[in-house]
Amino acid sequence: MAYNLSGSNSTGSDPSVFFLTGIPGLESLHLWISIPFCSVFTLILLGNCTLLYVIKTEPSLHKPMFYFLTMLAVIDLVLSTTTVPKILSIFWFNSREISFNGCLAQMFFFHSLSILESAVLLAMAFDRYVAICNPLRYATILTNSVIAKIGLMALARAVLFMVPLPFLVRRLPFCQSHIISHCSCDHMAVAKLACASTTINNIYGIIVAIFIVGLDLMFISLSYILRAVLSLASKEEQLKAFGTCVAHLWAILVVYTPVVLSSIIHRFGHQVPPHIRDRVLLLFRGKSF
Repeated sequence: MAYNLSGSNSTGSDPSVFFLTGIPGLESLHLWISIPFCSVFTLILLGNCTLLYVIKTEPSLHKPMFYFLTMLAVIDLVLSTTTVPKILSIFWFNSREISFNGCLAQMFFFHSLSILESAVLLAMAFDRYVAICNPLRYATILTNSVIAKIGLMALARAVLFMVPLPFLVRRLPFCQSHIISHCSCDHMAVAKLACASTTINNIYGIIVAIFIVGLDLMFISLSYILRAVLSLASKEEQLKAFGTCVAHLWAILVVYTPVVLSSIIHRFGHQVPPHIRDRVLLLFRGKSF
C-alpha cells in the first residue's frame, strides 16, 4: 500500500495525519525485519500472560513482590500493544499513516506507561529494602492495602506528568513536513516537525526525564542497593542480599538505559547521521521524553 507524500507537506497547525517512515533506508528489508519484531512481540504476550496466570492461580505467589511483578507484566503488555502492532503494520502492509489524535494518544500512553514502569521498579526496591532490613515486619508493612495505594499513587504520578504532553504538542503549528522518521509517535520526534519554537517542549521533556530517571534511580540506589546491601555486617550477608537483587538490577538497566540514551540522541545527536540515529531510536522504541 503506497502512501501519498504530498499529504505530508500539507499546511495547517492541526495536521490530520502523520506518516511514520519505519526504518529509513531499509524499506526493502522491512518484511525480514518484521520477523524478530513479531517473534519478540509474541514472546512478550505469551510470557507475560503466562506469568499473570501462574501468579493468579498459585496461592503461594500471592505476596508483595509478585503483586509488583503482576503490575510490571500488565504494563509491559499494554506498552507493547501501544506501539508494536503499528510497527508491524508498517513492515507488513506499508500502512504508514496515523491520525494526529491517534499519534497524540499513542504518545500519551507510551510515555505514561514508561513512567509507571519506573515507579513500579522503585516500589520493588522498597519491597527488597523491607525484606532485607526488616524481614520480621515485612508482612505487616507491605499489606495488600499498602500495595494498592502504591499502585494508585504510581498511576496518578504517571498520568499527571503526561497530561500536559499532548497539549504542548497540539499547540504547535505543523506547516511543513508531517513525516516522522520513526516507527512510533515519540514526543520529540513529533515536536521537531513543528515550524515554531519547541523550547517549552524540550524543557518539559528534560525536566520529566531528570525528575523521573534521576529521582527514581537515586531512591532505588539509596534503598537496598546501598543501605540494605552494603550496610550488612559480613561479606557473606552482602553477597547473599545482593544476589536477591540481581534480577531487579537487570530490569532497572533495561528500562533506564534506553530512556537516557534516547533523550540524549534526540536533543544532542544532531551530528549523528540520520539513518544511524533513526535506527538507534527504533531499537529503543522511542523511550524518551
